[in-house]
Amino acid sequence: MAKKGEGLFLVYTDLIDPKHEEEFNAWYNTEHLPELLTLPGFLDAARYVATRGGPKYLAVYELTSIEAVQSQLFNERKRTPWENRMSPRVTGKNLTRIVGRQIFPSTLENPDRGMAPALQIGRMSVPESADAEWNEWYNSEYIPGYLKVPGVIYARRYRAVDSERSFATVYELVNDKVSESGDWLHQREHSSPRSGRMRARMTMAPGSPGVYRRIFPQ
Repeated sequence: MAKKGEGLFLVYTDLIDPKHEEEFNAWYNTEHLPELLTLPGFLDAARYVATRGGPKYLAVYELTSIEAVQSQLFNERKRTPWENRMSPRVTGKNLTRIVGRQIFPSTLENPDRGMAPALQIGRMSVPESADAEWNEWYNSEYIPGYLKVPGVIYARRYRAVDSERSFATVYELVNDKVSESGDWLHQREHSSPRSGRMRARMTMAPGSPGVYRRIFPQ
């Protein structure tokens, strides 16, 4: 059964008060995430904690398509008493959601792989005037080199459909130290003659790029 589709749903959270952390994690792991995985179009999911950047917690949901989070079943599902108690503790500026449609690679590849042990995710925007050249550079020159870095499992790019940031890049990693390696840093510095100019066009979200280690399922 495919565990990857063309859609991705990212939910970032920081708790208003750390004293609720233990209960928040218990609720998310035992009730909330399993419940969403019963909905049509939700293929797989995992939770992560930031080891660099932020926000602190990240839930990643693999979707058949973005329509999974636009459905009536998703948007009108009944909240449980536990969810009603936990939700106010992560509302407002402490909650960030991104729904993205895959734009790189152009087709689904190896869709049966599971959730990665670690992720690096960049959330960024570029001016509309730079969109075409920037995406061409990213897809053809910048990201392919990272796929050759030891410890990189896969890389995907998404165009966000309901976020203050236009794009998200998701690197799947064997651990949360891969993006600190010499090979990774060499790729960053020698990826393309255009990289400096193209990076200058980007504006990154606060805490981005963030590196995340999987905490559920372990």
